[in-house]
Amino acid sequence: MLEALGLDARVEGVYREMLVDPAGGVAGMGVRLGLSEEQVREALDRLVDLELLTASRENTGGLRTVSPEAGLELLLRRQEEELIRRQQELALSKAAAARAVAEYAVLRPNTETDGAERLVGLDAIQSRLEVLARGLTRECMAIMPGGAQSQASLDASRPLDEDALARKVGMRVVYQDSARNDPATLAYALWTVERGGQVRTSPVLPPRLVIFDRATAVVPIDPANSRLGALCSTAPGIVASLVTLFEQTWGTAAPLGAARERADADGITAGERELLKLLACGLTDEAAGKRLGVSLRTVRRQMSGLMERLDATSRFEAGLRAARRGWL
Repeated sequence: MLEALGLDARVEGVYREMLVDPAGGVAGMGVRLGLSEEQVREALDRLVDLELLTASRENTGGLRTVSPEAGLELLLRRQEEELIRRQQELALSKAAAARAVAEYAVLRPNTETDGAERLVGLDAIQSRLEVLARGLTRECMAIMPGGAQSQASLDASRPLDEDALARKVGMRVVYQDSARNDPATLAYALWTVERGGQVRTSPVLPPRLVIFDRATAVVPIDPANSRLGALCSTAPGIVASLVTLFEQTWGTAAPLGAARERADADGITAGERELLKLLACGLTDEAAGKRLGVSLRTVRRQMSGLMERLDATSRFEAGLRAARRGWL
């Protein structure tokens, strides 16, 4: 009857016996209740913990039963205090959960706001790309910076591109010039062209970009780390601006079959010209290499060759001589 107050049937029975005959002894109480002496002592300890039994002032070492009015009122007050404490903890937990939801809302996959869908993680990005690729009806435009593409990226793209090309969807892709030097990426680009797609390359490219039917654009949240996620936008203004960026990039890029690295009339290749421009802007060799999609070793080799052709003993002098020749 008093389980809600923390007294099970055994403890309540011992409490009743103590109210009736506090001097009956453990053994006699056990006989009347059908309990072992150990069980009776455990129940007495529990009653002491609940303050329903307290030390006797008359009998040294004995116990005094607290009246039900005082004892049970004390238990009720404790439960009320515990309930208030738990309600306070619950309120604090709700507040903490609300803060966490607000803080992590920007990280939640497929969170759409004002025509922009945030895709967190490679799996979320791939899932969205699969849906968009299967829904293509007219054209797909893509800018793929970074030179060599990872094998995992190529493997994930192949079935989507193959399906779109088989349905005669127009496909235009711009890779970085350095992709021509990577066998796997070059083979994929040639595979795309063989199936009706168009591929061009350029020395320097803007961040990664894919546009579906001129209606939906997917760009990385952080161009320096594609694993952080992507933004998928259908906002007409944003998509139109990205289409313009693509068309400008496409217009200055060279078809895959063209000899991109052939020197122009000034005796300098497009890649070398871009390298000089990047270094003249203050970029380090490593940063310039990342923009061009080439290794640090390649940057230094190309710069060494340029200095030799310019007959310069320092990079500063090389910059001046390149400017005089109109290379910058």
